[in-house]
Amino acid sequence: MIKQIFRLGFFFTASVLAVNANAFQTESSQQDTITAPSDWFLRDPETDHIQGLSVERVYGTLLKDKPSKTVLVAVIDSGIDINHEDLKDVIWVNEDEIPGNGIDDDKNGYIDDVNGWNFIGGKNGNVNEDTYEVTREYARLKPKYENVEEKKVSKKDKAEYAYWKTVQAKYDRDFEFNKTQYEQYKQQYELYKNALGTIDFCDSLLEATTGKPVRKSSLASVNATNDTLRFAKETLTKVMENVEEDILVSEFIDELKSYIGQLEEGIDHYRVAVEYGYSLTFNSRSIVGDDPKNLTEKHYGNNDVKGPDARHGTHVAGIIGANRKNTIGIKGIADNVRIMSVRAVPNGDERDKDIANAIIYATDNGAKIINMSFGKSFSPNKDLVDKAVKYAESKGVLLVHAAGNEGEDTDVESNFPNRKFLKGGEAKTWLEIGASSWGADENFVGSFSNYGKKSVDFFSPGVQIYSTTPENTYEELQGTSMASPAAAGVAAILLSYFPDLTATQLKDVIRQSTRKFDGLKVTKPGSQEKVPFSQLSSTGGLVNAYEAVKLAQSMKGKPLEK
Repeated sequence: MIKQIFRLGFFFTASVLAVNANAFQTESSQQDTITAPSDWFLRDPETDHIQGLSVERVYGTLLKDKPSKTVLVAVIDSGIDINHEDLKDVIWVNEDEIPGNGIDDDKNGYIDDVNGWNFIGGKNGNVNEDTYEVTREYARLKPKYENVEEKKVSKKDKAEYAYWKTVQAKYDRDFEFNKTQYEQYKQQYELYKNALGTIDFCDSLLEATTGKPVRKSSLASVNATNDTLRFAKETLTKVMENVEEDILVSEFIDELKSYIGQLEEGIDHYRVAVEYGYSLTFNSRSIVGDDPKNLTEKHYGNNDVKGPDARHGTHVAGIIGANRKNTIGIKGIADNVRIMSVRAVPNGDERDKDIANAIIYATDNGAKIINMSFGKSFSPNKDLVDKAVKYAESKGVLLVHAAGNEGEDTDVESNFPNRKFLKGGEAKTWLEIGASSWGADENFVGSFSNYGKKSVDFFSPGVQIYSTTPENTYEELQGTSMASPAAAGVAAILLSYFPDLTATQLKDVIRQSTRKFDGLKVTKPGSQEKVPFSQLSSTGGLVNAYEAVKLAQSMKGKPLEK
């Protein structure tokens, strides 16, 4: 139907600007044309013929009537609606803090941190939009190098100058692209909105004349007795020529309204990018009130763990642990968890200082699994994040990170944070997750998903994932942001039923139990090339709860051999 709507544009104007279909790849708008059951990611490949996680199967068999311990999972994200009907009973509560008394009862430096903490808030509110890291680096280096010729750069500044040229090229290219897309989406929106008005008018007019809803096949029989009716009939006839099915014109109008809604999301996406993400003057830290240059600063922010836009974080939290015991909404993956909300991800790029502090906060407050569904191309203070990751690792925390949605090979392209330490070595309790779909065919890997034979551990369900969104709503989103919490949910199952597993063992169990697809060739993200699925991650597999539990049962508490 979308292709038919595109053709409609050419009917209404000959100068229509075609939207770049690959440009607006947010997790909400890029929907596949084939649908799956809303709970497909919980289902089993053998019994349901869907490449899900086998969650329902493992609870009904291997884990049936087995005891479990509560596992605390931290979600570092945009915020979580902690009062959501399907999450409120699984939200972590800091029992050492007295709510609302304005006192740091547990003496951890964070006042009234009852359900977590917000590192992108301050006394006067919360950060929503923020700049991208490439913008911040561009602004930092521009005064020093913009008008400097390479031959005049000192030897000690050569490396930084080369870095500046990389930053400059990316900023200029991406800013121009986003600005162009913003203008094109606005033009598209006006075009189709005007088209909708015309079609809706013509449909209403003919329906009033004939006394019944107008179908494609009934247009020819409409008796047009005046110029207005003839215009309406001719207009709808030309429009419906592009529609293969014999449907009601009102059904086509509904499809057009849906498409216009996607265009509105596109406009907002690119508006935020142009007005905030690539702005060289916008400063979000005036809201936070911290000193951005003081990288050792920890005790800033506020206790509003929901924030102004908790859609992303609430969706992530629901995938991990939406209440499985009630009869409303959805079922999360893990059945005995508590979710801690650590807000550090704005509508823009997260800052290394905030992420480092978020990891430390989650670790110090007892999280054993940390989900991180965010990423960026530059990390000027990566050593700070590395230090926090090492600290979490030393405390037995498993860190689960989304591989990213650029359709790139992260063995080659940078994506931060990552497991590799700036000063050598890598985190041993880190999992990097790509996004998969439900059918074992060439479209098995999400078209947007990053991949990497060395850098990505395995794939996990991340296409058309139905989960919780703010104000007791539910929505279907997709991205590696959804795949990461799916994997974190499986990790939470294992740690809940096998609490003696160390973080390293937990990682090994999940990696070694991934399902393999011998000979399966898939479309490599970012291209039309068909490649073996096994070449897109280090394990060549798909996470599976049933297989992971089977392997954990066989361990009897002993470490797995690598």
